[in-house]
Amino acid sequence: MRPPLDRIALISDVHGNLTALEAVLDDIDARGISRVFNLGDYVGKGPRGREVIEICRTRCEVNILGNWDDFLPDPDRAYDSPALAWWLAQLGPGQGEWLRALPFSHDFLMSGRRVRLYHASSDSVHHRVRFDHDEAEFLSMFANTPATGDGPEPTVVGYGDTHDPYYEVDRARRTLFNTGSVGNAMDDPTPVYVILEGVFGSEAEAPFSIQFVRVPYDVQAELAVARETGMPEYTGYESEILHGVYRGEMNEPGGPGYHRRPREAAPPASAG
Repeated sequence: MRPPLDRIALISDVHGNLTALEAVLDDIDARGISRVFNLGDYVGKGPRGREVIEICRTRCEVNILGNWDDFLPDPDRAYDSPALAWWLAQLGPGQGEWLRALPFSHDFLMSGRRVRLYHASSDSVHHRVRFDHDEAEFLSMFANTPATGDGPEPTVVGYGDTHDPYYEVDRARRTLFNTGSVGNAMDDPTPVYVILEGVFGSEAEAPFSIQFVRVPYDVQAELAVARETGMPEYTGYESEILHGVYRGEMNEPGGPGYHRRPREAAPPASAG
């Protein structure tokens, strides 16, 4: 008889949006899922990084380092941005040290697949790989690096960072997916997370699935908290969590463009 399937909820990029996190965790609880892994970026952008960290330290079985978690509490960094200084000041005692000490990646077996989770790429939390990457970028996501350490290379990789969920598989059955963002989703601003289902810890082939879940929440309540706390860069936060438009594009003439990078023109075909 086949063993029962296990389920793991993967969340990422909460970015201080406590209202969205609570809605997503409520959905996870309603599905009877007890294991939650967090792929990083607890803080910044939103007003309640401290509360997000408090909940994730309790609820998440695995917590992974994100780029904001690395640079925001960096004691060697000089902050000339009032917004960055404000978000840093929201952290509680010891939270900055906790963030920067988080592991870079987490590996495990599930239904005969070697799964690796990290925040942005295989070599750095600050190296971004978008969904419209090339083949070399795709393959690099499965490589062992000084950051991931040695050992068997993964066949399944999940990451966050870009706030842009997708799923991709090649002919060698290497599977790459992005969880999207709980607290700062782009394009469709509805919070999104991933459910992995399979036999946890098993080297044997078994059913395996990756499911994306969107969870609506009270975005106006979250924006009200941002206003009440006097959070800087409020208009950028509103643009992102209400409209799904990145703050750097919200004032572009004619509105934001499509998020896919332009494709390079193919060389002309030779005569034959």
